[in-house]
Amino acid sequence: MSERESMPYDVVIVGAGPAGLSAAIRLKQLAAETGGELAVCVLEKGSEVGAHILSGAVIDPIALDELLPNWREDGCPLAEVPVTENLHWILSATKHRNLPHALTPPFMHNKGTYTGSLGNLCRWLAGKAEELGVEIFPGFAAAEILFHEDGRVKGVATGDMGVARDGTHKPDYQPGLELHAKYTFFAEGVRGHLSKEIIRQFDLARDSDPQVYGLGIKELWDIDPAKHVPGRVIHTQGWPLGDDANGGGFIYHQAGGQVALGFVTWLNYTNPYISPFQEMQKWKTHPVIAELLKGGKRVSYGARAINDGGLQAIPKLTFPGGVLVGCSAGFLNVPRIKGTHGAMKSAMLAAEAAFAAVRAGREGDELTDYPEAFRASWLYKELSTVRNVVPLVKKYGDTLGSGLAGVTMWAEHFGLKMPFTMKHKPDHESLWRKDQVKKPDYPKPDGVLTFDRLSSVFLSNTNHEEDQPVHLTLKNADVPIEHNLPLFDEPAQRYCPAGVYEVVGVEEGDPKFVINAQNCVHCKTCDIKDPTQNINWVVPEGGGGPNYPNM
Repeated sequence: MSERESMPYDVVIVGAGPAGLSAAIRLKQLAAETGGELAVCVLEKGSEVGAHILSGAVIDPIALDELLPNWREDGCPLAEVPVTENLHWILSATKHRNLPHALTPPFMHNKGTYTGSLGNLCRWLAGKAEELGVEIFPGFAAAEILFHEDGRVKGVATGDMGVARDGTHKPDYQPGLELHAKYTFFAEGVRGHLSKEIIRQFDLARDSDPQVYGLGIKELWDIDPAKHVPGRVIHTQGWPLGDDANGGGFIYHQAGGQVALGFVTWLNYTNPYISPFQEMQKWKTHPVIAELLKGGKRVSYGARAINDGGLQAIPKLTFPGGVLVGCSAGFLNVPRIKGTHGAMKSAMLAAEAAFAAVRAGREGDELTDYPEAFRASWLYKELSTVRNVVPLVKKYGDTLGSGLAGVTMWAEHFGLKMPFTMKHKPDHESLWRKDQVKKPDYPKPDGVLTFDRLSSVFLSNTNHEEDQPVHLTLKNADVPIEHNLPLFDEPAQRYCPAGVYEVVGVEEGDPKFVINAQNCVHCKTCDIKDPTQNINWVVPEGGGGPNYPNM
């Protein structure tokens, strides 16, 4: 086996999302301000920056204003569509009513926000980073954490290329590359596989609640120009979800006559027959949504897990030799349905701490200035204000829980801090047995308004080299058939939004669990929701996965 080559940097960043790129830019800005040099690189597992980025997205520009104040005049695609109208619909099966703004705190009103493609924003940020001298390596997946002999993080290694499914080396085999750093930033996004290992290795979640999640499923539609209102933002709650699930939908009128729409199902749902994908398809059949989409055409599809845990689920952010930033730690503000500004701000704070450490001649220690700066920031205050919203809705249901959540947000907004912080339970523990529930009724796809999963995955441009080790690994290959099938009718068949998992041969009395890894859109739901935590998502060969053009 060839020995891996290594490259030294001051800071290595895993992930070219909004957090990773913001950290890189801030590091280089600080170096330029002081006339110093700082070697920074960013690894991105997607085929290009933005290929794996998916969000609604309505973005609060507060962090972007701090990072690059002239972004509106500097060609940033986000500036094209400011939010002009903000609506919140409560749905029944056939009706909708609008929740008056007067009932919600001002920070919920989307004043001063923008809607657009987060992937395109990341592409623009990558250009700014490269102008400052950041080295960005798309198509290289960080597959392994490297450690010094004393346990400090030394950096990461990219995955080997050209490995066959049976583990042998193909003719185009290339060993991975080691990237050594004084500090390593993990900015992989939600449920990053290296971030998960770092949290376990250093017991970073010891004093925090378990992280909880939602699955967001998104489509882009070209709609009738007469129905398109640039900057109109709509959020929905209620139907089609029942008492056994929480979540809601979004409809964002964006640039180019397109509407981004999607549905988020919180992954604490109890009914193993729930399919988040089919909940989204059913949601589109609501009369007011179906009318909007009538005469339109679906042009893109994708799915991604999101952090729902809030302040109490953020783990310890530092460890010897590195930090967690962005959604690797979980800075999403769930009631506002916004995480980009929090991801960026966390990364900027970490960058400032790392720059000060390198300038002082330090390396490999804990950047304790970072969590201290977070606790003193507007981001901490924002997340503290809404920390009880998700637990209240989960405990008391959509109607009563939302009402109680509204009361607490108003109280916190006016400075009356609630004397409690509610707890979370892991999503994988929530499923009831299949004999305790009723199967939902989902519409058959018509190919016009509603669709199946495989035709949807086609629109995500997902591709993996087929002859490579399966990146969806099982800790115990017997669990799906011997445990999950009899108890839960193997829920992986339904919670995966890409049709990766199948159980075949049931009618013949010889059931087998099949993993179609080439369909995987890297949403991470299986890693989160599997009831015995038997599925472990690891990175495939670099460049594999979805290729989102405008998501």
